[in-house]
Amino acid sequence: MTNISSLGLIIFLFMALLTMALPRRFVLIPILAITCYIPLGQQVVVASLNFSMMRLIIAMGLIRVLLRSEHKNLQINKIDKLIILWVVVSITTHTLSFRTMDSFINRMGFAYNALGMYFFFRSIIYNIDDVYMSIKIIAVIIVPLTLLMALEDSTGRNIFSFFGGVPELTGIRNGKIRCQGPFSHSILAGTFGATIMPLFICLYWQENRGKILALTGFVASTLIVFFSGSSGPAMAYSAGIIGFVMWFFRNHIRTFLWGGLLSLIFLDLFVMKAHVWFLIDRFANLLGSSGHAFYRAKVIDEAVNHFSEWWLLGTTYTAHWDLTVLPAYPTQVDITNQFVRYAVDGGLFSVILFVMVIFYCFRDIGRSLNLLQDKHFEIKILLWSLGVALLTNIASFISVTYFDQMVVLWYLLLALISTVTFCLIEDRPDVKKRPLTSNGYS
Repeated sequence: MTNISSLGLIIFLFMALLTMALPRRFVLIPILAITCYIPLGQQVVVASLNFSMMRLIIAMGLIRVLLRSEHKNLQINKIDKLIILWVVVSITTHTLSFRTMDSFINRMGFAYNALGMYFFFRSIIYNIDDVYMSIKIIAVIIVPLTLLMALEDSTGRNIFSFFGGVPELTGIRNGKIRCQGPFSHSILAGTFGATIMPLFICLYWQENRGKILALTGFVASTLIVFFSGSSGPAMAYSAGIIGFVMWFFRNHIRTFLWGGLLSLIFLDLFVMKAHVWFLIDRFANLLGSSGHAFYRAKVIDEAVNHFSEWWLLGTTYTAHWDLTVLPAYPTQVDITNQFVRYAVDGGLFSVILFVMVIFYCFRDIGRSLNLLQDKHFEIKILLWSLGVALLTNIASFISVTYFDQMVVLWYLLLALISTVTFCLIEDRPDVKKRPLTSNGYS
């Protein structure tokens, strides 16, 4: 069964052809084009297995990698191994918890997204030049998307509804139009803009058209956040701005981190009547939130209160939590938190491994910065931009779960970080001799 329109099929076939034919450093163009312009509703269903156009184009990418043996340049590092372990544990715990074939199929879809996307990106992104090229492609790709969302904001109609999967009439809350473009929700659309914004800062120090692309990407991503009309993306965007401000205090990051952690513990124990995560609500109020930030804090609170129910393998029943029950799934509540989602689906060990992936990304970024010391300013800015992009995703995880095209950008970011840090710190002779970029950084 399929609900792919004729236009959607033509676009997919053209993008599939580009995926197979383009040079390696440009193969991200069709992948990101499908991600940014085709809603998740365009899909093929085979034996109850859902293959969205996003999944289909990734399949074409993996076929290309195998046919061209591009995977032979991939050297497995610690981040790669952690992601594999996290996926395996998530499959195992979720299947043992639900004990149905549907749950196993669900986890295999999750594994396909995670491992398929991540290792496809790792296979085609070899060095720092490729990382810069990936960011430049994103900067160009999102310009038409921003213009279409501006049209949606002015007309109240979503042009992407032509493909199906998204409503024609744009939602309105408290008099504010909340554009969503091809994404499943306006929050995810805004999250897309907020999480890619930090990537463009590093382009400003690139030669040729770096400044133009940096400004173009920054303005476009900022407008996407604005058009979404959602406080969650605004909070993530604010986290990104704070992350860049911290560049001027980069030599004292550890002091800030420990000071912040101890301050939160002190507030929770001795000052605040509610738990410290309800600061999410107070901060969101400063940004004009309509009260949904309180629900996000409540999700964390309920997860902590019901820790005994999910810590081992996750849980199949959350309807008794003091949250909104999903009409389509009466045994489950609406969980708007990525960490809690993984906790409910796979238990404590799954969450710990997911956090370890994030920790190792930050750790390797820090180690790479220390190795560079006072040299190669532009690469240090690249590392910092990747770290800030990771920070904005973490901030987003407390307000939304990634279930549509956002997963592509998430695994692309992890692959970019893994590639850059591997080139800089991996203790292997062949890596040390590999030029980091064609501009002579070694």
